[in-house]
Amino acid sequence: MTDLQIVKGVSLKHISSIAQKFGIDPEQIEMFGKHKAKLPLKAIDREKAKESNLILVSAISPTPAGEGKTTMSIGLSEGLNRLGKKSTVVLREPSLGPVFGIKGGATGGGYSQVLPMEDINLHFTGDFSAIEKAHNLLSAIIDNNIQSKTNSLLIDPRTIGWKRVMDMNDRSLRHVIVGLGGTTSGVPRETGFDITAASEIMAILCLAESLSDLKTRLGNIFVGYTYDKKPIYAKDLKAEGAMAALLKDAIKPNLVQTIEGNPAIIHGGPFANIAQGTNSVIATLMGMSHSEYTVTEAGFGFDLGAEKFFDIKCQSAGLTPKAVVLTTTIRALKYHGGADLKSLTEPNVEALKKGLPNLEKHLENIGKFKVVPVIAINKFVTDTHEEIEVIKELAASKGVRVAVANVWAKGGEGAEDLAKAVIDIVDSGASAFQPLYDWKSAVKDKISTIATEIYGAEYVDYTAKAKADLRKIADLGLEQLPVCIAKTQKSLSDNPKLLGRPKDFIITVREIEIAVGAGFLIPITGDIMRMPGLPAHPSSENIDINDDGEITGLF
Repeated sequence: MTDLQIVKGVSLKHISSIAQKFGIDPEQIEMFGKHKAKLPLKAIDREKAKESNLILVSAISPTPAGEGKTTMSIGLSEGLNRLGKKSTVVLREPSLGPVFGIKGGATGGGYSQVLPMEDINLHFTGDFSAIEKAHNLLSAIIDNNIQSKTNSLLIDPRTIGWKRVMDMNDRSLRHVIVGLGGTTSGVPRETGFDITAASEIMAILCLAESLSDLKTRLGNIFVGYTYDKKPIYAKDLKAEGAMAALLKDAIKPNLVQTIEGNPAIIHGGPFANIAQGTNSVIATLMGMSHSEYTVTEAGFGFDLGAEKFFDIKCQSAGLTPKAVVLTTTIRALKYHGGADLKSLTEPNVEALKKGLPNLEKHLENIGKFKVVPVIAINKFVTDTHEEIEVIKELAASKGVRVAVANVWAKGGEGAEDLAKAVIDIVDSGASAFQPLYDWKSAVKDKISTIATEIYGAEYVDYTAKAKADLRKIADLGLEQLPVCIAKTQKSLSDNPKLLGRPKDFIITVREIEIAVGAGFLIPITGDIMRMPGLPAHPSSENIDINDDGEITGLF
């Protein structure tokens, strides 16, 4: 049975009944049709949130075969509900770039999905559009100020790092020139476009804890310098009020439902290889305010999304995770062990064993944060008993719990063993979360700690541009900010070709972007780009709509 057949066989509940099940008066929600709603910020209760058990779902280093973190997160929440625990899954919103690009939809799969799938994968409730508009409003205000003869801050265009954004993979917009067309059309300068998920406003929305906090963070966006080297922020341009007004609805979390009729919150969508890679603090607190167990995920492997979840989001919002589910697949480990992508469905114990060091490294990394892990084997029909036993033997040798989770085929039922393991970890009280570094440490020390301890690098090298950026950060008094390293998701290193568990490599920081509003610094490594391109055959080729309004190809 296909994903499409499964979804068509599901009778969606009215969103008001989901709100009631979640513990919110249906009269308080803002309806977006029958199956989507916005939740009011006043429904967050910090005291109740402290009693909730926050569970993070992460994964080994991702491969082209996919590991299924979202599917696992949804399935785990379903499994916890089946065991009598009130659970909510809290996820990120999909970006249209990957939806139409190489990844396709991002709402889970099989019997472990969030619905309505088509709406979530496309425009949803308009959050991405609002973020895009707020971002580009600041871009327009900056260029208008440069052009103005009566209201100019004398911004030096050469120092402006603020680009424009759009929610689409479009490599041709990475580098552009604006202001052409004569004196009435602006001042010519080089700039470019990032994808909306890479916008600092996306990061800000996902770290803000209230509307006033959002406005303050927006005002703190660093724009550039004046000709006499004075730093300019968005508040100097009086932009934060209008930007916040555009985000008045986008800041509210979105309530939808799982395929088994349980509540799901989907809000925000920063990528983990260029931003913090987790849903909003507000959404997480909302889930924790109304659930005994709150299941959330962090993008890509543990070295990217989970590290940032712990060191940035948890420190910023005062969150204490109780367990980590490390999503693992047989085929991904075989890929890390050197098996060809086309052969991953074939039994290959030797390649699997060679790929185990990647799993081992991520387990070690979880231990550095003093949180107890459980390995979740995301089961596929091609997995053999012998291959599954190899992972179980590794887990036994490490003293780590492991569960086979057949969530695609069985939904919550297929995650019951995993849910029991999570409950056992929580009840044991064995986790004692602690961040990896102190925000007050020197910037280079923070970068080095992550690179050497989490990635396994020998040391960190800096280009001349990065060294200049470090001096700029010191001059601006921003050394106390945490670091959000931009790195390839394909490898523990900054070289996407180094699979498995690479050793004796050097991480090179080529520049460091300043995101004062979001509250972190962004050291950029390798060839990371903030505007992806489309593949030769993008997923958009398979997406269509018929005369009855039914959308196909989003799986």
